[in-house]
Amino acid sequence: MQTSTPIKVLVVDDSSLMRSHICAALIEGGMITDTATNGQECLDKLDSFAPDVITLDINMPVMDGIACLKRIMQQRPTPVVMVSSLVQKNAHETLQALDLGAVDYVAKPHGPVSLTLNRSKYMLVSKVHGASKIKLRPKAASYVSSPRAAVSRYTGPTKNFELVVIGVSTGGPSSLQEILPKLPATYPYPIVIAQHMPSRFTEVFAERLNKMCDITVCELNAPKRLEAGTVYIAQGDANVEVFSQANQLWGRPSNESSEYIWRPSVTKLVESALKVVPHKKLCCVQLTGMGNDGASAMAKAHQFGATTIAESEATATVYGMPKELVKLGGASKVLPNYDIAQALLSLK
Repeated sequence: MQTSTPIKVLVVDDSSLMRSHICAALIEGGMITDTATNGQECLDKLDSFAPDVITLDINMPVMDGIACLKRIMQQRPTPVVMVSSLVQKNAHETLQALDLGAVDYVAKPHGPVSLTLNRSKYMLVSKVHGASKIKLRPKAASYVSSPRAAVSRYTGPTKNFELVVIGVSTGGPSSLQEILPKLPATYPYPIVIAQHMPSRFTEVFAERLNKMCDITVCELNAPKRLEAGTVYIAQGDANVEVFSQANQLWGRPSNESSEYIWRPSVTKLVESALKVVPHKKLCCVQLTGMGNDGASAMAKAHQFGATTIAESEATATVYGMPKELVKLGGASKVLPNYDIAQALLSLK
C-alpha cells in the first residue's frame, strides 16, 4: 500500500521511443509521468503539470535542453536530471547543465535501446527519486566571477601529510569547482578524487577543471606517480587505487570485478590509501552525493588517526554520503564547501 504522494516527472525528449521507455521505467517505479517533445513544450507544461522532477534531453528541435534548463530555473525552479549520450560534445554540455542548476544526469541508452535502458533502469529511477528530495538553493557566486579570491595563499610546504583523497557523487562538479580553484599550484600534497561519472565525462571534467585552476588537474587513466600540486580525477567506470612503488605513491585505475556498487568507488580508494599512507598523514574529504560510498572506510580512517572532512548539509546538493560519515562519528570537521579549500590549506 502506497502511503506517500507519487513523484510527478516530466519527461522531455524528442524521441518517441526514448519517451516511451523512460516513462515505462518511471511508472514501474511508482511515479506519474507526462511528456514533452522539446524545450518549449516543457516550459508550457511547467505550471499545468507542476512536475517534482524533470528529465531533460540535450539535443532537441525548437528549443534544446540547455536553453530550456536556463528558462526552467527562471520560470519554475525544479530538480532536473539530464539524459545525455556518452559522446564528447554532450559531455561538455552536460557539465554546463550541472553548472546551470541541473542536479544529476543519466546516460542515454545506446545500441538496442530496450536492452541498455533495462540495464540502466535502476539508475534512472534511483536518480529521479533522489532528485525529488532535493531542495534547490540559489546558485552561489563562487568560481564564476573570481575563482581564486577570498582564500589565504599557502605560505609554504610541510611534511605533515602525504595525500588527500576526495569522494563525491551527485552535485560533485559544483562542489569541486568551489574548492579546487582556490588551491595554489604549490599545494604540497597530491589529491586523488573518486567522482561517480562515466569515463567520457571524467576526461572532459578534468580538462575543464584544469582550465579553472592554478593547481594541475588531470584524469587518472593509467598508472601515474602522485605528484604534489596535482589533482587526479579517477577515470570513470573504473575503480581507483593508491599503491606504493619504490617508496613513492602511485595511483591507477582498476577494472577488476568487485563487490563495490559505485565506480569509481570511494571505499576502494580510501581502503587502498590506508594500506600505504601513514594514517595520520592522510586526509579524507567526503562531499555531496547519494548513498554511503566511502563513509565506513573514512570513519575507519578517522579512528586510525586520519583527518576527515564532511561537506555540511548547508551546501551539499544531496546530503547523503557526508551525512553517513557524520552519523558514524567519522568526521573531524563538518564544513560548507566554500570553507573546505581553507581547511585543506591549513592541514597540519
